[in-house]
Amino acid sequence: MNGAADNRTPPAARPVTEVAVGVLVQPDGRYLLAQRPAGKPYEGYWEFPGGKLEAGETVEAALARELHEELGIDVKASHRWHTLEHDYPHAYVRLYFCKVTAWTGEPHGREGQAFVWQTLPADVTPLLPATIPVLEWLAAE
Repeated sequence: MNGAADNRTPPAARPVTEVAVGVLVQPDGRYLLAQRPAGKPYEGYWEFPGGKLEAGETVEAALARELHEELGIDVKASHRWHTLEHDYPHAYVRLYFCKVTAWTGEPHGREGQAFVWQTLPADVTPLLPATIPVLEWLAAE
């Protein structure tokens, strides 16, 4: 299933920050949420793990790099799933959500962040605003 961007136009003079996001899904349907670490915008909020694309980097390469850096796992199977743009006070972001269905290694918070495996509906709060549509997409499958 391929989602399209929501056709937003970033406000004038606001750069677009491109972000690869991993939706790790277990065979039993559980998915992984990570808590934003101290010192970052929206600290303590729960989100799907990922991070910014570096210059010249593909979404897939950024996803693999970020999930290795954050969780210590190596992505073996993933595909782009949905793209969403969101206007946060600190950044206008284009989020490339990728469903990750196979990886090696056991996820662990390499940056000191907490993480939890969840089933729908999520029982952790607060959720990062751009995380909420993803939970709706998961519920619709």
